[in-house]
Amino acid sequence: MSTATILQAIDRRAIPADARESTWASADGHAIRRIDWPGAAASPRGSILFLPGRGDFYEKYLETLEQWHRAGWRVTASDWRGQAGSGRLGKDAYTGHIEDFGIWIDDLALLWERWVAETPGPHVLAAHSMGGHIVLRALAAKRVQPDAVVLSAPMTGVNGPPLPLGVLHGVARAMCAVGDPMRQAWKWSEKPGVLPDNRDKLLTHDPVRYADEQWWRDHRPALVMGPASWRWVERAYASSIVLEAPGALEGVDTPVLIISTSGDKLVSHPANVRAAARLPKGELLALGEEAHHEVLREVDAVRDRLMAAIGDFLDRTAPAQ
Repeated sequence: MSTATILQAIDRRAIPADARESTWASADGHAIRRIDWPGAAASPRGSILFLPGRGDFYEKYLETLEQWHRAGWRVTASDWRGQAGSGRLGKDAYTGHIEDFGIWIDDLALLWERWVAETPGPHVLAAHSMGGHIVLRALAAKRVQPDAVVLSAPMTGVNGPPLPLGVLHGVARAMCAVGDPMRQAWKWSEKPGVLPDNRDKLLTHDPVRYADEQWWRDHRPALVMGPASWRWVERAYASSIVLEAPGALEGVDTPVLIISTSGDKLVSHPANVRAAARLPKGELLALGEEAHHEVLREVDAVRDRLMAAIGDFLDRTAPAQ
């Protein structure tokens, strides 16, 4: 039975009735959005915390989050500060900027500590793309200790020029030195706020799920974000160097499922394959040209397989208490 049949009552363009949106305060008082589902079962299966990718927002993943909720999980999703409905850190309303990825790691560690204290176990951390990168950094630094981790197309490497990481970092540092580090690192669409042409070819084969993103941007304009700043790019390469260091991933003693596709044109599939092999309890679900970057928003035939694999992984690594 397809996802469309099983989940026909899920409206991807509405906040589910059981979900509640609110904000939480970071250590320095920055207000960050979150959304919570209590769990549909009388005895919750456990709890899942989900973090989206760069320029992303949790509204795009309502289908997946609601599906986990219906399976009995207590579910939370959060913005990253400076994205979606949680303000901006640059000089305008559209550029994605951060002075250091460590800021996001600190935010995640604080949210994790508070969230674990208020939710039933087992506790699962899930993330997409840049979110997956930050989760791996937090795991390597022992800042979070989940029972299991699920990563959707994590940004363990960027699908860019085939140059050594140190060279790419050097170029980004130079670009920050010769101009405003807060300026956009690549061209947006001709009309700010409108998604670039052919962007769907990078994200999903499903045109309706892809259209959900623009619907939310139209109805919640604060969600709109464009390119990253050069400082974000420089810090992303610097953070990747930390993950590439010998022993970083090898010291992670948590079951981690990495879902990655060779059809990804945004993050590096070979880097994800290497990361899964380096993790002592790493597992890899590798896809091909049937999937683009946003694997959790793919067509039913692909997405059904992924959701089933995630369920099996969690049953094995984070069984109900």
